[in-house]
Amino acid sequence: MHIGFIGLGAMGRHMAGHLLKAGHHLGVWARRADSAAPLVAAGATRHETPSALAAASEVVITMVTTAADVEQVLLDPQGVIHGARPGSVVIDMETISPVAARALAGALAARGVEMLDAPVSGGPMGAEQASLSIMVGGKPEVFERMRPVLACMGKTITRVGDIGAGQVTKACNQLALLVAAQGIAEALNLATRLGADPGKVREVMMGGVAASRVMEVFGTRMVSRDFANGIDTRLYHKDLGIVLELAHGRNVPVPAAALVLQQINALMAQDRGRDDLAALIKVLEQISGTNQES
Repeated sequence: MHIGFIGLGAMGRHMAGHLLKAGHHLGVWARRADSAAPLVAAGATRHETPSALAAASEVVITMVTTAADVEQVLLDPQGVIHGARPGSVVIDMETISPVAARALAGALAARGVEMLDAPVSGGPMGAEQASLSIMVGGKPEVFERMRPVLACMGKTITRVGDIGAGQVTKACNQLALLVAAQGIAEALNLATRLGADPGKVREVMMGGVAASRVMEVFGTRMVSRDFANGIDTRLYHKDLGIVLELAHGRNVPVPAAALVLQQINALMAQDRGRDDLAALIKVLEQISGTNQES
């Protein structure tokens, strides 16, 4: 297929690369030429505008950062909507509010363009290994048409409902992940404060009911003081803001989410927004006087 890709960051560049390796005709658009250069060298075509990219594509995939970013690349005067042909498909894969996703889908539908909201979980490693979990909202028939494309980038590909349902699922995923990460940070900080080896404590917990993928990944980074890898905390800050907005809009209590947001706010205030989420433990250490190096 002729596929266009917008958003060549830490995850997008790997995802686009898998599409190219699978034999698809890949077009890319990026604000900076150097972002697209490795893919162009591998055989992709760089387009001057999102509109031109869409005109040459059956499918356009976006993997940018915020709702404002995706609105810009889709709806601006040189946006995808002005080049996309009726019957083509936009697959939006970053994390935004389901409200924004439905509005974008409505604007595209008015031009005869289909859309799937398909946020992902798995981080840069999952993108690099094509093992992402992809949660999809949209029409069943459009999902089935696009399943082979999504399979180039992920292993677990699930349609969870109509437009917006993918983003609802991602919000729930982030809520559970972030509350769990805060609990792990508190447990390991408490272990240190009480004179125990946090590495050994984590090892024991990994053999019991408290074991989880969050414990495995973020607990390891907390113990090893590895705050440079993974996904930037600033992105989790954005995601948790979406969770709270959705919950408040429906009067749904999410008290743990509100607490974790305050911890992330503290990291952002320390200019650690580009640190890994494991840096949550730093906030607790500063409060309790167990602050360590790095």
